[in-house]
Amino acid sequence: MTRRGWLLLPPVLVLLGFFGYPLVLVVLQSLESKTGEFGLSVWLDVLGSAEFRDAAWKTVALALGATAGCVVLGTFLALVIAFVPFPGARTLSRLVDTVLAFPSFLIALAFTFIYGSAGILGAGGFLYSPFGILLAEITFYTPFVMRPALAAFGQVSTAQMEVAASLGAKPGRVLRRVILPEALPSLASGACLTMLLAMNEFGIVLFLGAKDVTTLPMLVYGKGIVTFDFPQACVIAVVNVVFSLALYGTYRRLTKGGRHAAVDQA
Repeated sequence: MTRRGWLLLPPVLVLLGFFGYPLVLVVLQSLESKTGEFGLSVWLDVLGSAEFRDAAWKTVALALGATAGCVVLGTFLALVIAFVPFPGARTLSRLVDTVLAFPSFLIALAFTFIYGSAGILGAGGFLYSPFGILLAEITFYTPFVMRPALAAFGQVSTAQMEVAASLGAKPGRVLRRVILPEALPSLASGACLTMLLAMNEFGIVLFLGAKDVTTLPMLVYGKGIVTFDFPQACVIAVVNVVFSLALYGTYRRLTKGGRHAAVDQA
């Protein structure tokens, strides 16, 4: 083994010990029924249940809704901060960035104080619905789209915008034909990252306790902690991991493509 191989060996062993080994145990547990039989019986029971299908559908629907909301709101805020000069733009950008440092349940707690039954506005019902969870996730994850969008808008050539404007293009056309195409890879990568995080969101859903809203992470918690049905919990966890890895692979391809595009432009 080369010197480089020996240097890589310790971190590889750490990864295998802390991540690979537990994941293997989860997969093996998912193949073993409560009676000790080894096979796909637990998988067939879980994947064929209405409970799992409903949780998977709600997980995907909430993730897609949160991603769409974050892309719209994050892109709008990034455009305003990048191209509309106003006092406090830098402060606003930093304020939004601070949300990245917060645990997600703090957003749910803040929403409870504002919109909860005993909160400032006393909106009550809507907060404990899918719409309340969606609004909380959009609030929390918007900076994950806004930050790469700001970086992309900062690289748009001012000369291109000036030439387009001098040729009679209106601001809306400049936005569609010059600005957004340049930022598309960054927006796409931010959207994939947001969807990945939203699909695995647990704190907001648990803290708000929305009625009839059970996502895959919540279902893992219910099966593993509440009912102690570890084989079914492991099956759902493996499915969730597969979804997450697929989204992460997409995110990596998009960010790689964005870097290559930046290099080509340079």
